[in-house]
Amino acid sequence: METLSKFTLPGILFAFTLAFGFGLSHAGKPYNGLLFNVHKLIALGAVILTVLRLASLPRPFDSFALIAGLLVIAALCVIALFVSGALMSAGKLDYAAMLTIHRIAPGVLAICCALALYLLVRKP
Repeated sequence: METLSKFTLPGILFAFTLAFGFGLSHAGKPYNGLLFNVHKLIALGAVILTVLRLASLPRPFDSFALIAGLLVIAALCVIALFVSGALMSAGKLDYAAMLTIHRIAPGVLAICCALALYLLVRKP
């Protein structure tokens, strides 16, 4: 249970990131500068806090390879979110393709993080 409580704040920050993202998408272009910057800063804070919490976990895990794989996929989703968000705001590349990536990646990220967290807190 202690491990789960360590990831409550990153989960809340992830939810705030999604909320501000939905607010941005409904506000339309040009993006509201305040909402846009708050969205980016909360996302960055969530990533940093999550990495710090993961680094403080005791090792070894019984299913380390699976957890590591899920975390690699989660990291790729975070990178995809930052890149697609930057390219959408800059008007580079195909906006529809970047928007599709920006809409799919949070779901995959949430699933990977939830599965990794489940594997970390379950009783052997």
